[in-house]
Amino acid sequence: MPTITTLIWIAVVLLLVGVYLSWTAGRLDRLHARIDAARAALDAQLLRRASIAQELATAGVLDPASSMVLYQAAHDARSAEEEQREVAESELSQALRAVFEEDEQVAAVRAAPGGEEATGELAASVRRVPMARRFHNDAVRAARALRRHRKVRWFRLAGHAPFPLAFEMDDEPPAPLAERDGNGGRTTHG
Repeated sequence: MPTITTLIWIAVVLLLVGVYLSWTAGRLDRLHARIDAARAALDAQLLRRASIAQELATAGVLDPASSMVLYQAAHDARSAEEEQREVAESELSQALRAVFEEDEQVAAVRAAPGGEEATGELAASVRRVPMARRFHNDAVRAARALRRHRKVRWFRLAGHAPFPLAFEMDDEPPAPLAERDGNGGRTTHG
C-alpha cells in the first residue's frame, strides 16, 4: 500500500505545481495585456501632442522659422517608423522646448485668436506624455522581472510573446508649458 500513498502524494504535488505554473502564466499574460494597453495610451498621447504641435505650427501665430521647425518635427514624429519613433518623438520634445522656451512666446501664442485653448491643450499634452511613458515602462519592468525567473524560462510560460521593450525618449516639456495648469494659470507648488 505504500506505493498508492506515494502515487497520491506525487499527484498532489504535480497538481500544486501545475496550479502554480498556471497562475504564473496568467499573471504574465495580464502583464502583457497591461503593456499593450499602456502602449496604446502612450501612442494616443504622442499622437495628440504631435497633432496639436502641427496645428500650432500652421496656425500662423508663430514666427516662420519656429513654425517650420515645429511642423517638421511633429510631422516626423507622426510618420516615423517604429524603429525610429523614439528618436522622432525626442526631436519633437526638443523642438517644443526650442519654440516655447520663453514665457513671452507662450504669451504671444495665447494672445492670438484660439491661442488660449491651443496652448492649454498643448500644455496638457506635454504633461501627459511623461506619465503615459512612465506607466508603460513600469509595466514593461514588471513583465521583464517576471520573465527573468527560471520557472518562466524553463517552462516557457511566456509562449511566443516578444520580450517587452521600454519606450525611451526625451519627454521633458518646455518649462513655460509644464508650469501651467489646464485652466491657463500658473500652478501652485507646495
